[in-house]
Amino acid sequence: MDITVIGTGNMARGIATRLLAGGHGVTLLGTTQGKAQALAGELPGEARTGTVGDPLAGDVIVLAVWYPVVADVLGRYGSQLDGKIVVDITNPLDVDAFEPINVEAGSGAQETAAAAPGARVVKAFNTTFAGTLLEGQVSGHPLDVFIASDDDEAKAIVSRLASDGGLRPVDAGPLRRARELEALGYLHMAVQQNLGSGFGSTIKVLA
Repeated sequence: MDITVIGTGNMARGIATRLLAGGHGVTLLGTTQGKAQALAGELPGEARTGTVGDPLAGDVIVLAVWYPVVADVLGRYGSQLDGKIVVDITNPLDVDAFEPINVEAGSGAQETAAAAPGARVVKAFNTTFAGTLLEGQVSGHPLDVFIASDDDEAKAIVSRLASDGGLRPVDAGPLRRARELEALGYLHMAVQQNLGSGFGSTIKVLA
């Protein structure tokens, strides 16, 4: 499957690494071609590159950007997102205050769904850290990827992408559960200083 990853930061690197490990095709779109090419050169596999605003290839689009950037990306693509699976990985966060942002729609993912009503929005990867995605595991345990969506087929496709990359997908229910997932993602970040793990921890469900 061909996946477009919008963004060239650490989360884009981690997610692209897992997608390539699963045998999938990856296109990286950056604010400049140079940024996308630089990241592609660091990945353990071949990835196509382009700039944000280029036509979207593939049926799965990963928004590997900060929450405040999402609205601009959605505005650039508009109806091009219709019918495509859009994976929202963001946690609405005031970076300066390091406090969660209260989103009127309920969650960042629900806000994305409202702004792109023709897209098949899936919440995923927001509780995983970039560094742990490079390895796909912590202390021998595969990362859990919590996935929420109102589109069961889209959820199944993103689940398969996660499992193909050596991760463990966990069905978190409908898209409205993204509110709890984003709170969990923030909590995971907030405890890092006391844990001293250097963002090397993971949230795992054991049963």
